[in-house]
Formats: sequence, structure tokens, C-alpha cells
Amino acid sequence: MSFRVTPLTDPAHGPNSRRLAWLASDADSIPVGTAFLRLFDSPGQAHLAELTVQVHPAERRRRVGSRLVDAAVAAARADARRCAIAQAEAGSPGDYFLPARGFRKVLTLRFSRLPLADADTTTLARIIERPHSGYRLMSWQGTVPDGLAETFADSRRAMDDMPMDDTDYGTVTWDVDRVRAAAKAVEQRGDHLHTVVAVDVSDDSIAGFTELVVPGDGSGDGQHYGTGVLPEHRGHGLGRWMKAESIRDARERYPHLGGLLTDTADSNTHMRRINDGLGYTPTHSTHQYQLDL
Repeated sequence: MSFRVTPLTDPAHGPNSRRLAWLASDADSIPVGTAFLRLFDSPGQAHLAELTVQVHPAERRRRVGSRLVDAAVAAARADARRCAIAQAEAGSPGDYFLPARGFRKVLTLRFSRLPLADADTTTLARIIERPHSGYRLMSWQGTVPDGLAETFADSRRAMDDMPMDDTDYGTVTWDVDRVRAAAKAVEQRGDHLHTVVAVDVSDDSIAGFTELVVPGDGSGDGQHYGTGVLPEHRGHGLGRWMKAESIRDARERYPHLGGLLTDTADSNTHMRRINDGLGYTPTHSTHQYQLDL
């Protein structure tokens, strides 16, 4: 089969990354595959590229994917990237393709779902109502209120040591502008961002947070974006407390919402235990692969 790989202009440039794209097409100019390479620009991740490759099932095993990967890897090397990461669902064609192209498995992510109709409201109420000495819960929808912006941005470092196994992921640097931009991106696509935080009553600083994004029409499934507690505040059950409140709030606000989705590193036994205890059921796993450049 004769086909060509054409670089494309991708306008999807954000404040912290830019993206390159390629289209594979056959002799009749019919698209048969695509590749996207995200190049992270923030200081803590300037070494990293993220690759996504899709090939039409009928065109697999004809080196379409290999040619697309070659183009993307060459671009990552030309941009002086140290590594490229890619993800594939366990047991999928990509799960076999990536190791064959020299990628090594560095992380397993477990995906789980909580059907809201099955949520144990009695257990949720017990968790939420139990006093957590020295802390109180707060929440907001959309962009963080101005008076909490600085401490919320600082609380994002709670994710710096999340288990990433052998992934050379680097560190995501957060400031007020970045947290506001992230909230704005959710709003612009028509979805709802809900944030629950645990506040240290001694100085009104945020000790931990959990974020949930709900589809704009309030139906389907919501997606947890992240839950983190600062190291100096761990050991008080704040993660479980905040997540329980997030579930309760979603049930009350969105009666037509079907469930909540979350993904957790398989090695993150602490968060997996929280999810399991709140009723989340595993649905599938994905493997993250890395190619050292």
C-alpha cells in the first residue's frame, strides 16, 4: 500500500504547551491515521513530549502507525526532548504496538466508576459530618474566588509527589494565572468545574483539594480531575472527607448525572483504598509507555 505522511498546522496551542500533528493518507488522499505530539513548555516539563497515534483498524499492520511514530519521534528529538510518553488501554492493539516500537511500560492507571444511584448516602453523611479538628470544608463552582487564589495555587504542590512509578513526568508548576486558565478552559467548552477544599482554620490556608468536572447538560458521567493533600496535612483523612463531599454535592446538584469517573495509578494504594471505600468499581486499566530519546 502506498501512503504519505503530511505535517499539519495545529492551532491547539495553550499557555503551557503546543502541539504538532501529522496526517497519514492513502494514494486516493483518504485519511488512514493521525499523530499528535504535545510539547510541554513549562519549566518543570520542558523535557517531555506526549504522543497520541490513531490508525484506522483496516489499515493496521501496514506500517502506517510506524511511519507516524517515526515522524513524531524525529520532531521530539529535534526539539531536544528527553522522552516521549504514550498511553494505551491494556490489551488493546496499542498495548502491543508501543513496545514493538521501543517504548517501555512505566505506569499502570486503574479507571473506576461510581454509579451515583448506588452511592451509599448514609456512609457519605457519616464521613462528611465527622469533625476533622483544625479543618473545615469549603467549595466553589468555576474559577477560584479571588481571596483564595494564592493559597489554592500553592495547594497544587500536593500533586508533586503523586505516584508516577518510572515515568519521567517532571513537575507541573502552578500559579494563580494557571489555575484560572484551567478553570476558564472548562467553562469555555461548556462544562462545570466544582472544587472542594479542606481549609486549615489556624491560618485559612488550603490544605487539600478535589476537583470534579460535570458535562454541561448535567447528564452522563462526571470526571474527577485530581485530589491532593499537602504533605504537612496528611494523615487526618482529608482526602476521603473532601471526596465524599464532592460526591454528595454532585448528587444534589445534578439529578440526571449517571456516575463519576476517576483514574488512579495502580501503585497509589492510598487513593485506591479511598475510592474503593466510597463505592467506585474498576472498569479498565491503561498502560503508560515511555521512549527515552
